[in-house]
Amino acid sequence: MVFSDLPKVELHLHLDCSLSFDVVQQLDPDISKEKYREKFIAPDKCRNLADYISRSESAVALMQDREALQLVTQDLFEQLQADNVIYAEIRFAPLLHTRKELSAEEVVDTVNETVEEQVKETGIEAGIILCTLRNYSENQSMETVRLVEQFAGSRVVGFDIAADEAGFPIDNHIPAFEYANEKGLNCTAHAGEACGAESVWETLGHFKPSRIGHGVRSAEDDELLDYLREHEIHLEVCPTSNVQTNVFDTIHDHSIDTLYEKGISLSVNTDTRTISDVRLDEEYQTLSNIFDWNIEQLLRCNLEAIDHAFTDEGIKERLRGTIREAYTNN
Repeated sequence: MVFSDLPKVELHLHLDCSLSFDVVQQLDPDISKEKYREKFIAPDKCRNLADYISRSESAVALMQDREALQLVTQDLFEQLQADNVIYAEIRFAPLLHTRKELSAEEVVDTVNETVEEQVKETGIEAGIILCTLRNYSENQSMETVRLVEQFAGSRVVGFDIAADEAGFPIDNHIPAFEYANEKGLNCTAHAGEACGAESVWETLGHFKPSRIGHGVRSAEDDELLDYLREHEIHLEVCPTSNVQTNVFDTIHDHSIDTLYEKGISLSVNTDTRTISDVRLDEEYQTLSNIFDWNIEQLLRCNLEAIDHAFTDEGIKERLRGTIREAYTNN
């Protein structure tokens, strides 16, 4: 099966972790391919999640003005086109990009405008998710969620918390998620990655998201799986990333097949196209090779992703039609 030909939906994708060599070279003309691989791409095995995330710092350092943010966003859309992605939700933490002259509002405005332009130019539907980070203060989380509210009705469609879940508690971020829920904002949250099923329970209890970023360690708790099914909580699964961050020793140990067979709503995603050095069609190929997945599983995952996407029903219906036609005829 040629997975590159299939239209795809991607819900879990970090902007600052998906810079191609070409765009990095535009922003840093002196960089070599060897240095790029050393600074931007993680090894097959990192020490832990924090080690993996540290590769994003080189990209963030480059993304500190309007032109850089525009170029990086345009570059990502080129990657999405090459991967035949027809709908993507692109996430980033705007406060990371305010080290120079830009305010957080200007950062969001720049990415938002560029995404809008790229949607019109490429035909790829897309939304933006703004992230707070585990190491942020309560004020920083509140600033981020208020940006989601401020840009409501634009390409900004949701709120997330990312970064090292094992290194920082959730306490600083409870008020921001309470605010998001009060305002009816879409929420997802990283959990069940560096920490076990207990982190998913904690996140669901305090943040009340409709989706969980990763969530793969939910497979360790049958009661949690029952809860996820009953409440239709969607897991944004990123197989290659989970092996690199040592959530699983090898891809053969990954829980995605178990979660699928248990009836959990989930989608397949790259997480970080550069740090993991992976495309979505390669993730599909891996699942086919390791778990013998075929068109049936991939169709269900894409339809589940559409059902749980932070977009309107009209767009969802168009996406469903495109996906069903392509996967039925393949």
